[in-house]
Formats: sequence, structure tokens, C-alpha cells
Amino acid sequence: MLALTSDIQTPFHRLRAGWKLAALSLSTVGLFALQSPLWLAGAAAVTAGFYLTGGVRFARLGLRMLRPLWLVLALILLWHVVTGDWARGSAICLRLGTAVALANLVTLTTKLSDMIDVLMWLLSPLRAIGLRTAPVALAIALVVRFVPVLGDRARSLTQAWKARSTRPPAWRIVLPLTLSALDDADHVAEALRARGGVAAEFRP
Repeated sequence: MLALTSDIQTPFHRLRAGWKLAALSLSTVGLFALQSPLWLAGAAAVTAGFYLTGGVRFARLGLRMLRPLWLVLALILLWHVVTGDWARGSAICLRLGTAVALANLVTLTTKLSDMIDVLMWLLSPLRAIGLRTAPVALAIALVVRFVPVLGDRARSLTQAWKARSTRPPAWRIVLPLTLSALDDADHVAEALRARGGVAAEFRP
């Protein structure tokens, strides 16, 4: 599994996970409340400044994490330029890009275990009505861990296919990617059973 926390230290690494997640939630709501491209550009500039507090290497890492979004943003902007509403397109792209960049910043500077602790605290009232919260936290943790892993594996399979064939991979990588995901799921299940199951993973 992939650890998403960056080894490059920034001031944000020292902040508590709960505060960062709360700030992310409020910031995202604020971004969707803003309509002016100028204000949204300012928010994007502030976000870029946050990344630069970790140095150029950390800022480049942030840009690399946005790479899957560039094509989507370009298509959105192109569509709005063609329809004559470039200002709205710019606002949408700035809003979406900034929101994802802020979410990535929290991910890069927060340990997954700390995020799970916050989640468990938020879900704790459900225990009063007899619901088990540990499986929910574990499921979210596994999704956060494995989504980027599967993304990297899909890119690797695509590159391997292109190296051996001139035809586009399209659906041809679906089966090997699915089998790879199932194999990972088996290994994770075995690891959990070896540790006593879900309850043992979250036992205080």
C-alpha cells in the first residue's frame, strides 16, 4: 500500500489533523461561494503559497498530484471558451483546481492514522445506538490507500501495453487490473486475519 504523507516537512505537518480537515471543509465551502474569477485566482495564489512553505520540491510534488486533473480542466475551459462564457469556465477551473490542491495539501501533510482518529471521533456518537464504527473507518482507510495504488498500476499496465502494441489499450487492461486488485484484497484480508480482524486493528 502507498503512504501518501510527504517526507518533505512543512509547517502544516505540525498542525493537528482535526484542524486541517475543518479548515479544508470551510475553505471548500468558501470556494463554491466565490463567483468572481479574480477572487478565485487569489485563492489559488494563496494555495500555491501554502505549497511553497515546504520549498520548491514540495510545490513540484503538489503540481504532480494535480496532473490527472489538467486534461479535465482544459476541456472545461475549452468548452466555455467555445460557448463564449470564458469567465464562467475560468471560475469553474480555478475553483476545482484550488479545492483539489487544498485536499492534496491536507493529504500530503497528515498521517492516515491521524485522519482515522478524527473520523473515529466523529463517528463515536453512533456507538451509543449500537453501531460498530471500526469497519467504517477501516473501509475509508483502505479506499484512501488503494485508489492511488490502482491508479499507478493502471498507468503501468497502459504503458506496458503501448510498448508492445500500436493499438490503444482501452478495455484490454480492465481484466489484469481487476485481477491485481482482487489479489491485493486477498493479501489485505490475510493480514487482517493474522492480526485478529478489524476489531484488533482499532483496539485501543
